[in-house]
Amino acid sequence: MLLTVSATQGPSGATRIEDTVKDFWATRPRRPRRGRKIAGVAAGIANRYRIDPVLVRVGLAVAAIYGGAGVLVYLLGWLFLPEQDDEASPIEALFGKGRSSTSSGFTILLGIITVPVSGWFLSGSFTGEFSSWMSLLVVGGLVYLLHHARGNQVPMTSGPAAPTPEPPPVPMPTMPLTTPMATPAPTPSATMPVEPPVGRPADVPPPYAPEPEPRTSPPSWDPLGAAPFAWDLPEPAVPEPEEPAPPVKRRKPRIGTATLGLVLLAVAGLAIAANAPWASGWITPQHAVGIVLAIVGLGLVAGAFARAGRGLIALAVPLSVAGMAMSTISPEGYNGLGDLNVRPVTITSVQDSYARSIGDVELDLTGLPETGVISTDAHTDIGNVTVIVPESADVTLTCEARAGNIDCLGKQQDGIDQHAQTTDPGGPGGLTINLHVSTDAGNVEVRRG
Repeated sequence: MLLTVSATQGPSGATRIEDTVKDFWATRPRRPRRGRKIAGVAAGIANRYRIDPVLVRVGLAVAAIYGGAGVLVYLLGWLFLPEQDDEASPIEALFGKGRSSTSSGFTILLGIITVPVSGWFLSGSFTGEFSSWMSLLVVGGLVYLLHHARGNQVPMTSGPAAPTPEPPPVPMPTMPLTTPMATPAPTPSATMPVEPPVGRPADVPPPYAPEPEPRTSPPSWDPLGAAPFAWDLPEPAVPEPEEPAPPVKRRKPRIGTATLGLVLLAVAGLAIAANAPWASGWITPQHAVGIVLAIVGLGLVAGAFARAGRGLIALAVPLSVAGMAMSTISPEGYNGLGDLNVRPVTITSVQDSYARSIGDVELDLTGLPETGVISTDAHTDIGNVTVIVPESADVTLTCEARAGNIDCLGKQQDGIDQHAQTTDPGGPGGLTINLHVSTDAGNVEVRRG
């Protein structure tokens, strides 16, 4: 059964962002079983707002081609929109909040597929970071405007409704044309004997109400007992207590609405600045998530003092998880956990890159022959990187540490965004090494051994 709730509108006729989001979730579309192509996301949106489903399908296809947001939105709709006649969406049913016709195994599979799609989308692997964020903003804005304009539409059912049978006509009662007149009862006269009531002998006197006993204590209106002759009067009516006026509800500050507005402005500004020459290479998805999370954090702090904005918690939790995941996993992908200790002994066994997502990397090159040329890279997202080069090797070195210390063949630095380059010949002859060593959070050390 489809839930029908009208869109929440304020006194001015404009729906606030926070109320619109709540109303959208309460009246979210349901994926129909008929007329759908894959999962019914587009058909459900069209039925909810009474628009042509072809328009929704075309819009999602365009968003998928330009930016990739259409693919991500469709997968999220598959997970969070319940199917018709289901109690909950697949993701809610997975956590025991209702029944869904989608199996738990298939829901987990959808979630696994959604995670890499989200990563590719946030990293701009589809058509670039600017296109990805812009397509997401356009889709979100269109959904908001659609719900704001047509949120009060009654959702259409997937099939024709059965006609309701009309009740049979109720016959009107008929009155007879002539009604016999009742014979009036005879009026007793003075000469007629008065018969006693049925059931009581004639010699028994009729019952009478007993007289009340005289009052011996003063009533409440005469506490001193000054007027005993009027004690038989009834007590005065006690006035009913007046109901207190209902307390005036204090209007809560719109912390959540203001924070969401700042988040949208920040995302739009970051998306535009990502392609600016002065911001080239600095604005990354990790930075964008961090900035948005900082704005949400400030909103939560302000809401803690004003007792408002609790709904921002639902936005802060996934942003925190996404930020931790994106900070842990490098843009090149997942490189594994744990320490990596490598000691190649031939030129051909030296790999182009040694990397870890979390863990230390130790590369010992002292076992290589004294002649030849090698180029390699050692990197970890979180951890320390140590490289040991032969005493006689000619080393061309680049060391980087976003947060940590650098000690590369005598050059030492510490702090944020440290970078050092050096060329250190080890003497006549020897191996030629081109080395790049880096870490996001940790220490970098290159020494001779």
